[in-house]
Amino acid sequence: MKVNWRGVFPAVTTQFNADESLNVESTQRNMQRLIDDGVNGFIMLGTVGENCSLRPEEKLTILRAAKEVAGGKVPILSGVAEFTTAQAADYAKAAEKVGIDGLMVLPGMVYNSDARETVQHFRTVARASGLPIMIYNNPMVYRVDLKTESLAQLAGEKTIVALKDSSEDVRRLNDVHNILGDRFVLFAGVDDLVIESVLLGAVGWVSGLTNAFPKESVRMMELALAGRYEEALPIYRWLMPSLHLDTFPKLVQYIKLAEQIVGRGSEMVRSPRLVLEGEERARVTKIIEEAVRNRPDLDKLPSVA
Repeated sequence: MKVNWRGVFPAVTTQFNADESLNVESTQRNMQRLIDDGVNGFIMLGTVGENCSLRPEEKLTILRAAKEVAGGKVPILSGVAEFTTAQAADYAKAAEKVGIDGLMVLPGMVYNSDARETVQHFRTVARASGLPIMIYNNPMVYRVDLKTESLAQLAGEKTIVALKDSSEDVRRLNDVHNILGDRFVLFAGVDDLVIESVLLGAVGWVSGLTNAFPKESVRMMELALAGRYEEALPIYRWLMPSLHLDTFPKLVQYIKLAEQIVGRGSEMVRSPRLVLEGEERARVTKIIEEAVRNRPDLDKLPSVA
């Protein structure tokens, strides 16, 4: 299906069994619930989906399973997070054959490429398939920063459609607009900066905590996109302690624990990640349990007709 680059696209967690094997049924079950809760699309195999912890055949298994659930109701994008440009291009081709709807492309993993190398990587992957692409820029985590000047060099690549900015510097959205106009659709990539990002031109949100609080996330984003910021603000402030969890190195463990607490999945992760314990586990649990206790009644909050 054609991707409507707008709204809430949760970065779906990949569910595992106790032995770290894929739990496809649980992953699909979570996806179906997210569809029922009104999300606008899926990002499979992103950071939260533990892309780099899966074998190539497992990634395609997840994509096929996702396609079964989505059934053309919402678009499916896959993260592309490979070690080399050639591997990323091969994966883009394989994902296209599965029949998903788009890609979210990361820089090459492990090696910290410079500006020229980074542009070449994205350009090569963009030309490897016919799928539309969202570039994922997250210099805080991946140590590669696609700045606006480099993004401008990719403006001629027709399949590159959108930018997910996770730089934690929302001023960049202004820079992209001032230099490139509306060439790229802008997506918020940091959960606790989503309203600020919408104010500066983002029309989509790739979200981690939406996995735990989907209805509230969708309502908040709908209000923000309608320019009704004052009405979105109470939801944002309630959700903010949880949204902060998206900015830590252990965001995968934090988000999966949140899912488990609200009854939407398992905290099981794949090594070298380990489930949380001790004070860290208690701290995250307290944040999520307080959010559940104080959860707003959406029936009493404004809606967008």
